[in-house]
Amino acid sequence: MTWNPDQYHQFKAARSAPARDLQAMLPDLPYARVVDLGCGTGEQTAQLAKRFAQAEVLGLDSSADMLARAAAKLPNLRFEQGEIQNLSGSFDLLYSNAALQWLPDHPRLLARLWEHLNPGGVLAVQVPANHDHASHRLLTETAGEFEAELGGFTRFGTAHGASPVLTPAAYAEVLDGLGAADVTALSRVYPVVLGGAEGLIEWTKGTALVPYLSRLSEADGARFLDAYRSKLKAEFPGERVYYAFTRVLFVATRPEL
Repeated sequence: MTWNPDQYHQFKAARSAPARDLQAMLPDLPYARVVDLGCGTGEQTAQLAKRFAQAEVLGLDSSADMLARAAAKLPNLRFEQGEIQNLSGSFDLLYSNAALQWLPDHPRLLARLWEHLNPGGVLAVQVPANHDHASHRLLTETAGEFEAELGGFTRFGTAHGASPVLTPAAYAEVLDGLGAADVTALSRVYPVVLGGAEGLIEWTKGTALVPYLSRLSEADGARFLDAYRSKLKAEFPGERVYYAFTRVLFVATRPEL
């Protein structure tokens, strides 16, 4: 996927609020090795490095564009390009803000990440959980109309709502099954007021639209946006949309041996 840092940061204030809450949930421990999974342009990596100055902090992301921006702004921090599910090494803090929602099978993914968490270490995750919102439903419908151009791709498959994101209770149960202690899992709404259908398009261009537009030519991408815009305007005819953006946050500790 091709990420646009400028588009993503158009709503920087709204996207930063859940990260602040996730940071507040972190216990103050003498972490030696910290990794920011899906670090994007490095804002959270920098916050972690500042807060845990004694730690070796790594920012990991799959996007070369995002990492280029991170390295330019934060030359004293360490960043690597790679896939979260291919993480190597061991860490005292596994931190991921708004990234794991792009990966499938979260029970299996968490079990994989748990293997890289040192005893006494902490896993802290925040993921969007608004896949049942009309903006996503209509995006899936639009993708179905562009099956040939997209090669049959839809982000959540053919079934609406087939997001990998779980409920807080389900995450807590998975973590308990892994032997986690001190599990906290919660859901919170972070409302954003957008300028009607056009505002929703600008919001989704930074995230949910990315895997679709990345697969389309410029001409097909324009047609896709027009079709999506038409559906959004029918659903949200006004000039104001109250977007109740839901997030799931969870933190857990791996017990000492």
